[in-house]
Amino acid sequence: MLPYSRNTKPLAQALRKNQTDAEGLLWSRIRRKQILGVQFKRQKPIANYIVDFYGVEAKLVIELDGSQHFESDALAYDFERTKVLESLGVKVIRFDNLQVFNELESVLAAIYREVEMRI
Repeated sequence: MLPYSRNTKPLAQALRKNQTDAEGLLWSRIRRKQILGVQFKRQKPIANYIVDFYGVEAKLVIELDGSQHFESDALAYDFERTKVLESLGVKVIRFDNLQVFNELESVLAAIYREVEMRI
């Protein structure tokens, strides 16, 4: 089991109730073990962070980035966050929201490839 901060649990629950449109669309295609039988969890606390999606058996984090993630402060934060998560043996892959809306099948193919390599 990966470590997490109990302080993040209430926020994770709130985020699950208020998912973005991109998160909802991707969730509809990866939930219920639709990708190689791997169970994904959404808004999962890991370490001091909450990741958008976590594939348990594959130890795969999927992050969806809105436009705010492309500002310099956010880029630095995301870089550090990825380093921490990867130090726990977790692979992090990122997509921006527009990719999910406009290239969903390509996004799913990339997720499938990562899952296949990790299980």
